[in-house]
Amino acid sequence: LPQGWRCYMSPEGCRYYVNTGSKETTWERPSAAYGTPVRPPAQRNSLPEELNVISLLSSSSSFLSSSPSDVSQKPLSLVSHSLQFDSQFFGIQINCVTFPLPSVTPDQPEQQLLKPNEWSYCDYFWTDKKDPQGTPSVGGFEVLLQKQLKGKQMQKEMAEFVRERIKIEDEYSKNLSKLSQSPLAAQEEGTLGEAWAQLKRSCHDEAEVHLKFSNKLQCEVEKPLLTFRDNFKKELKKYDHHIIDLRKQLASRYAGVEKARKALADRQKDLEVKTQQLDIKHMNKHEEDIKKARRKSTQAGDDLMHNVDLYNRAQSKWFEEMVTTSLELERLEVERVEMIRQNLRQYTTLRHETDMFNQSTVEPVDQLLQSVDPAKDRELWVQEHKTGELRPVDMDI
Repeated sequence: LPQGWRCYMSPEGCRYYVNTGSKETTWERPSAAYGTPVRPPAQRNSLPEELNVISLLSSSSSFLSSSPSDVSQKPLSLVSHSLQFDSQFFGIQINCVTFPLPSVTPDQPEQQLLKPNEWSYCDYFWTDKKDPQGTPSVGGFEVLLQKQLKGKQMQKEMAEFVRERIKIEDEYSKNLSKLSQSPLAAQEEGTLGEAWAQLKRSCHDEAEVHLKFSNKLQCEVEKPLLTFRDNFKKELKKYDHHIIDLRKQLASRYAGVEKARKALADRQKDLEVKTQQLDIKHMNKHEEDIKKARRKSTQAGDDLMHNVDLYNRAQSKWFEEMVTTSLELERLEVERVEMIRQNLRQYTTLRHETDMFNQSTVEPVDQLLQSVDPAKDRELWVQEHKTGELRPVDMDI
């Protein structure tokens, strides 16, 4: 066949040919002379080309918009078949969503990623996730949502971890402050006594450092984590409800298409039966019945076209919102990770500051310990507590 032509079988077993570009149909096998479409392709709706796999129904509008006399001049079985949901034309439907066929043909190019080389959410979560048995179990958007909910839970647990650290710091600060007031070894004297007293004071100073560390953890780490998590939760709930509503609308439109398709098939079957029962003796009566059946069949075809258009619009809206929402979830995820990273960096900064302050509290102790001099201590103590310098001598007779 020339490029762009396909061969199909009518319900009666007759071959007919369809030009996938111009949507032209013919019973005769096209020759190589068929090079270019005889009329431009039917206009598509706003749905992106890679998902607009039902739009071929627009090619049938030439039949449906024709008068009954025009329709009678076209092969009836071809009219009937051109309006059926042939998977070779329209792709496959999974949970009310239409996807292109797996095979890649010249007139159906391979889909391109919306955001190549970015591993974007908007490119990889259109179909359902399957369980180990291969049964679809979770929708693609639900997988994304579970990822976000897991991130929210992880953030909550991080906040709980920081809260536990705050409790430890508070308790440690209280215990250090209490220890610094202990009377143990308070009577030590001299340079060693001074060093000991400074060590006890350093415990009090260190207690203050840990108390400040605890307060800063609460204000600068824990609170931002909890605040962002609450806002994050509200955003997720809003997106979840919005996508669910759009998916329900899409399912409703799909049900309308199926109902209209069945009605059209019934009307066409009725028309075929009346056409086959044509009797010369009752020509006028049968012609009137056939015209009536044609009008009903045409109306059913119009209804199907209308329902397909409503379905395409609903799917287009769902598609657009899925892209927008998945990109928004990406943004929220980046914000969440970046915010946590900044808060954990703040934690490490505060921890380093605490170490520095702790070091500063023990530096005076180090200096005094270096100046401890037992000889000096002995001198000072003797000067303060001496009882006399005269030593005993032997007794004379």
